[in-house]
Amino acid sequence: MADTKREIERKYEGPPAGGDAPLPDLTDVPGVSRVIDKGVAELDATYYDTADQRLATAFLTLRRRTGGDDAGWHLKLPVSEGVRDEIRAPLSDTVPEELTALVRSRIREAELVPVVRLLSARDISHLVDASGTLLAEVSVDRVRAERLSGGAGSTEWTEIEVELADDGDPAFLDKVEKKLRKAGLKRSASASKLAKALDDTAPRKSAHPEKAEKAEKAEKAERAERAEKAGKAEKGGKAGATDKVADASKATATAAKPGPPESAPHTAGDHVLAYVRTQRDAIVELDPAVRRDVPDSVHRMRVATRRLRSTFRSYGKIFDRTVTDPIGVELKWLAAELGVDRDQEVLTEHLTATLDELPSDLVSGPVQARVSAWSGARRSGSRQRLIAVLDGKRYLDLLTALDTLVAGPPLLEAAAKKPEKVISKAVRKDFKKVAGLVGEALELPPGSERDLTMHDARKKAKRTRYAAEAATPALGKPAADLVKSMKSLQTLLGDHQDSVMVRGALRELATEAHEAGENAFTYGVLYGRQEQRAAAVEAALPGEWEPIEDKGAV
Repeated sequence: MADTKREIERKYEGPPAGGDAPLPDLTDVPGVSRVIDKGVAELDATYYDTADQRLATAFLTLRRRTGGDDAGWHLKLPVSEGVRDEIRAPLSDTVPEELTALVRSRIREAELVPVVRLLSARDISHLVDASGTLLAEVSVDRVRAERLSGGAGSTEWTEIEVELADDGDPAFLDKVEKKLRKAGLKRSASASKLAKALDDTAPRKSAHPEKAEKAEKAEKAERAERAEKAGKAEKGGKAGATDKVADASKATATAAKPGPPESAPHTAGDHVLAYVRTQRDAIVELDPAVRRDVPDSVHRMRVATRRLRSTFRSYGKIFDRTVTDPIGVELKWLAAELGVDRDQEVLTEHLTATLDELPSDLVSGPVQARVSAWSGARRSGSRQRLIAVLDGKRYLDLLTALDTLVAGPPLLEAAAKKPEKVISKAVRKDFKKVAGLVGEALELPPGSERDLTMHDARKKAKRTRYAAEAATPALGKPAADLVKSMKSLQTLLGDHQDSVMVRGALRELATEAHEAGENAFTYGVLYGRQEQRAAAVEAALPGEWEPIEDKGAV
């Protein structure tokens, strides 16, 4: 069974291997009472990656290490600069399946192979306070790296690593760094030992050194960008849908125009493609968080899929829909699968909150226990189903189709035009649909038909919001204001839809309670309160909508 450790550390460059790497007297660091020598540990680590280094490109590291007090398999996922989550699994001869699953969105069907072996002599010291509590571990690592695949040769270096103790104050690392810098030490230029080993042993092309240097800088810039995004950071359906996505991928790869550059977008296509790329990256980067059941990760991944699908639909004049529509079908499928889990979370939260607000004299029977059991049964089943989806070929094919689309976007003629005209027209078209549905809902009497129309208006408000998000870099404040307006409207209509869903759950719970011979009175009380909640939203809708309608779209 894998466990997780939050790792907060900083690395500093030492002198060349074989030289001395003296540390200053760290007892002078504020808060440090003693520096305890813990001896030297001999570490032997083999790092695994795909042949084209997909993990390294995303700043992920996967290794098998012996020696020290944490021998085993370690997968490190970036959280922010200097912060990583280390997922650990027991020592074994092959990569543990639980760790392979956490990198599946990166590696897809590719094989994980040994790429680098690191042999380290780690001289360890503990910094402790007056009570003997560990503040940080400081190690001087003398490293020898041997390239196992994708390159050749070996390299050696010395570095100093300072790792904060569990639950320690990150500000303490600043105090240690101040002392180290005064001693002449500087931060490591490499993000990790693996990154340095790969850079130092990578194949070099001497025929055009200036091109090689430019390519290397571009690769490092891409890695840095992906690391930053990561910090802002864890089979079924209709027959033939996967084949359509595969066909769309081939069409995109062979017939689409070259994609615009990632920096400095100028055309309408540039701007929308940048938004598409961001959502694609979010899905891939959130995959391990969803598998680990990190709070809110399912919701965030679902939102990214919806943003993508909405963008393809809103900007049909920019992207060739014969390519994007089949991908949109798969995105809708994925959002639905993610929604099984998310909708259950939302329902449980609302049911629990509503029940907690109820006076005790209105609670008859084991209501809380039944709600918990009902929710737990559905939650367990949906989690198992979701993991199966993420491990399935259909999902991996979708990720590949998105990669192919971003690499060779199927841009239409309008994509080359200035964004002010093309993008604003698409946003106005979406806004008009929202206006029509809200107007229709306001004219309908309370009931199921109004409920459905308000739900449709909410979905269109989301789509308009996402279209405006993509438009904001190009159109500025008007688009940003529309994002806020649509988010506010979406929230209000979402409260109404939540009440509809909760009432459906209460009917189901009341039926189960009645069949078990329990008093169903409380479920009726809760149902009535949800009806009042929906009525309050319907009464507030005209006041919410009128200023939005008066202002209009971009």
